Amino acid sequence: MNTNTQSQKPDTNPANRDPITGTPGAHPVSTGAGAVAGGAAGAVIGAVAGPIGAGVGAAVGAIAGGLAGKAAGESLDPTENDTYWRANYPSCKYAKDFRSYDDAAPAYRYGWESASKPDNKGRSFEESETGLRNDWDRAKGASSAGWDKARTAVRDAWNRVTPGSNG
Repeated sequence: MNTNTQSQKPDTNPANRDPITGTPGAHPVSTGAGAVAGGAAGAVIGAVAGPIGAGVGAAVGAIAGGLAGKAAGESLDPTENDTYWRANYPSCKYAKDFRSYDDAAPAYRYGWESASKPDNKGRSFEESETGLRNDWDRAKGASSAGWDKARTAVRDAWNRVTPGSNG
């Protein structure tokens, strides 16, 4: 039984809006992760020039890393993916397995986001499926679908963003 109530809440930000400006398609987690990694690398490189160099290196690295992280997050364009699946969901054979698009949306999001994770780069859906299945209950949020029903939607979204797939 999943006791994590946080994962059971519906997505209240499907357009991934920036928390400050409200602009759709923001990626604060990717940006933040890039900034942290870039800052750490910049500090190490800058340390060769002493404490001031470490500070400057950390600042420059954080900016560059933040921009790289934002770019990585934008490469998926969750707003575009959501728009695509919202329009195409009704014609999918498995649409009947979900109560509505909002019930299926977590499966699509899980598919495109999982396909872009570094651990899954270059891997097929089938090669990653065991891990995906094991993590679905945490990732599904408010979706009523178990893995058996969500699997095809997850795979379709995975294949759509994976070059050379059958999607």
